[in-house]
Amino acid sequence: MDSGKMMITGIGVVSGYGWSAHEMWCGLLSGKPAAALFDGYGRHGDEQAWLARVPTGGDVSDGASRAARAMRAAAREAITDAGQRGWTPGGRVGVLHANVLPEIEEWRAFYLNDGGQRRSRDYLNLMPSTPVSLLMQEYGFHGPAMNVSAMCASGNAGLVTAKMWLDTGFVDDLVFLATDLSLTPENVDHFVRLGVAVVDTDPLDGCRPFQQGSRGFAVGEAAVAFVLSRRARTPYAAVLGGALSHDAYHVTSVDPARIHVDQCVLDALAAAHVGVHDIGYLNAHGPGTAQCDAAESAIVDQIFAGRPQIYSVKPLSGHCQGAAAAVEIAAAALGYDQNVVPAAPTVAPGHPRLLDGITPMHKELTLKTSLGMGGHNSAVVLAPAA
Repeated sequence: MDSGKMMITGIGVVSGYGWSAHEMWCGLLSGKPAAALFDGYGRHGDEQAWLARVPTGGDVSDGASRAARAMRAAAREAITDAGQRGWTPGGRVGVLHANVLPEIEEWRAFYLNDGGQRRSRDYLNLMPSTPVSLLMQEYGFHGPAMNVSAMCASGNAGLVTAKMWLDTGFVDDLVFLATDLSLTPENVDHFVRLGVAVVDTDPLDGCRPFQQGSRGFAVGEAAVAFVLSRRARTPYAAVLGGALSHDAYHVTSVDPARIHVDQCVLDALAAAHVGVHDIGYLNAHGPGTAQCDAAESAIVDQIFAGRPQIYSVKPLSGHCQGAAAAVEIAAAALGYDQNVVPAAPTVAPGHPRLLDGITPMHKELTLKTSLGMGGHNSAVVLAPAA
């Protein structure tokens, strides 16, 4: 069935909850964070940190690294899921892969353990194109394949790009991936020093989006895959449209004037051919930082006159960096399928439209915002499948 809309018809997820979309969904519904305590963090490597880290697993034949195995596992799950839901690949299947710090663990080992010396075959596995090329080979896909990166907005950026490819007939179907397994001690420490990552307490205590007392976000990892098609028999959700922009203001801060953030939201609504009164939910970037809370609260209060309900899954899933938006879109799409909003439980007074834990999902549109470090603004409009 060709609906004319870009539909999410297959989902695969590897997260701190485990190696499947089902494990992530059950984890979100439990209301318990994916994070656990890990040793070997801090500036001297002698501290523990709360991290929503992807556990060891996957198929060793998919690659030497957790990142390669997670990406291939998520893609395989999404493609299998789509097939079970009635999807048949078209003649030109493309692949888009969103990432920010690809293969950071293997690059770390390359320099610190191997002294910059590896066999050529092993060295090629460090290239961000290699996992994508191997996936294309596995399934015999021959459409275009490329990587996209827009910091924490990479997931939304990839979906907007995917929709352009489908709308222009550039591809018949598309597999979109977002991978970020980058919680090395050095990377975690720098986010802590920047004052945004909270690793010294339970995530529900430290990360309180739109609530009093929030200190920032718990860091996480994930690999997420979607099969995107206009020919979907039983899809999870539709992607109606989206928009991207850049503040060009500061390397870490959101422009407090919000001119470009607000315009990005309005452009996304226009691209989706919907109005401000059509949005029922804000699936927020929601990292629990003061500046992001202020910006997204103002979007709800001023652009949408306080109508949409707000939720963020970052207190549960962790902030999965380059894969963050994709994790949160997967949560929204599964929510439409299961008629449930997988909101995190609240722990303190907050915004009056903030949802408190698991809530029945009404068949209303969702605005998914993601704000990437450096000024990347993004917004995507999601709809129920039917």
